[in-house]
Amino acid sequence: MSFVKTVDSSDVIKTVDALFNLFADVIEWVGPSNIMHVVTDNAANYVSAKKLIHEKYPNIFWSPCAAQCINLILKDIASIPHIADFTFHASKVTVFVYNHMILLSWLRKRKSWTEIVRLGVTHFATVFITLKSIYDHKEDLQALMMEKYFTSHKLAKSANEKIVSSIVLDSKFWQDCVTTVKMVGPLIKLLRLVDADEKSPLEIVYESMQRAKNAIKTMFRNRKAAYTPYTSILKMRWDKHFKRDLHAAAYFLNLGIFYSENFVEKANILRSLLNLFDVEILCDDLVVAMQEIQRYRDCKKSFGRKSAKRATSRLEPGKLFHIQV
Repeated sequence: MSFVKTVDSSDVIKTVDALFNLFADVIEWVGPSNIMHVVTDNAANYVSAKKLIHEKYPNIFWSPCAAQCINLILKDIASIPHIADFTFHASKVTVFVYNHMILLSWLRKRKSWTEIVRLGVTHFATVFITLKSIYDHKEDLQALMMEKYFTSHKLAKSANEKIVSSIVLDSKFWQDCVTTVKMVGPLIKLLRLVDADEKSPLEIVYESMQRAKNAIKTMFRNRKAAYTPYTSILKMRWDKHFKRDLHAAAYFLNLGIFYSENFVEKANILRSLLNLFDVEILCDDLVVAMQEIQRYRDCKKSFGRKSAKRATSRLEPGKLFHIQV
């Protein structure tokens, strides 16, 4: 990631016109032909400003921040009543353990023990990371609840302890934990990828979200009634606010993905690519472009080389910029 220009906008009232002028100033400084993608948050003023940008610069596309979008998906999943219920129970277990050093001291003496990841206040992903951490400590926590060291202690007689003990010894609680952790695993992985500086989200975002949807369906054995509450959240957040022609085209044009067994070609993917071809500055000869696409699909000429199949498509460094706000 290269920071090519820094603008202090802390004293700017972020109206649509002010944002548009701010973005346009940076775009002109970098050069409109060198920019293809502007990333902002999803506030209404930014969405309106991006429309003005695309009208003035047809070759520049916009999308909201992928990390923000995934965090909101995780927030919505965490708000589903039965998930909110057992995550609350999980937090009671963590608080109880860490509020009593005598218990924590016993746990820390076990060879398998590592500290439980506790809830953060900013990223909704930490809710599920905490669930995973608690699940990893299942045997240690159950051993503690049944250990004479604990059952003979006065803490074992408290009402709060009885609640925590019933949670830790409840098989349904642990089953809910592992099901939820497996279900959101692909989303957590995608969040880490788009938050990293090393990779461009365009190369991974579409394919990873497709994998996340499929993983959720597989988790519930393709029972529509079971997986719909979760996939509907993805559709509401991702398909409505983030699914863009640029990401679908990147999915199609990534050799490593396209020539893999996992590639799924849908009508909307090719349509997204054709939408980009309609932008004259990106494609000045549609006939030639379509011929090249056909060779690409048929794995002909240079696309048939083994080296091409092993490669993954990447933007030329220094040629095209992403601007993230």
